Amino acid sequence: MEDIAEELRQAVGRFVRATRAHADTLPPTRAATMGHLSREGPLTIAQLAARRGVRHQSMSRTVAELEALGFVRRAVNPGDARGFVLTLTAAGAAALDADRAARRDWVAGAIASRLTPAERAMLAAVPPLLDRLAEGPA
Repeated sequence: MEDIAEELRQAVGRFVRATRAHADTLPPTRAATMGHLSREGPLTIAQLAARRGVRHQSMSRTVAELEALGFVRRAVNPGDARGFVLTLTAAGAAALDADRAARRDWVAGAIASRLTPAERAMLAAVPPLLDRLAEGPA
């Protein structure tokens, strides 16, 4: 099992790097931050920093960049009126959707041009398997 695990880890890493190199339209730090807001809804800078595993100061810089681009906005924190939460704007959601679409389109093109029909059929079984692996502790 360890051999399969290592081969899978390496292959997934190469696949992610190739997809990013060919299709990313947003810098990874911005895309990851916006992705959290898209999936989870309003979050504080501290919550975003914790989810990304970065320092509060680094996240503050990323948030300032996203605010300057009009991709996120501050709103009153319903749990603490002294603070604020960040939300994704319509422009931010559109930019994130475009980034995701570019990656999806690149992957679809690679599948269509590099894999045989039989390989495509095998590949269709992979996403549910990866989801099961990601469910939690073994």
